[in-house]
Amino acid sequence: MNGDKSSGDRFGGRGGDKDKDRDRDRDDRGRGMRRSGGLGGKRRPKFCYYCVEKNEKVDYKDVEKLRKYISERGKIVPRRISGSCAKHQRQLTEAIKRARFMALLPFSLD
Repeated sequence: MNGDKSSGDRFGGRGGDKDKDRDRDRDDRGRGMRRSGGLGGKRRPKFCYYCVEKNEKVDYKDVEKLRKYISERGKIVPRRISGSCAKHQRQLTEAIKRARFMALLPFSLD
């Protein structure tokens, strides 16, 4: 075809290297410190604060307790990180949204 293409690929790319890159990406997938938990050690057992305290309802006016369930970016912390049960996580989400609407909590913490 053209004499300026050195690799011999008719599209001008590095044809043989694509397979190597794809294999390298496939090998790295799912491995690393993120999966293993980092440095090791025992994990602290997670528990639902509201179940331990025998609270039936999550109050949107209790801003100090709600702040524990908001990240530094202002997002609601997921259940797998906060350790709350499904019932109280739903109540927490609703209470945080109500507190934001009533201007007790900010929408973002930028």
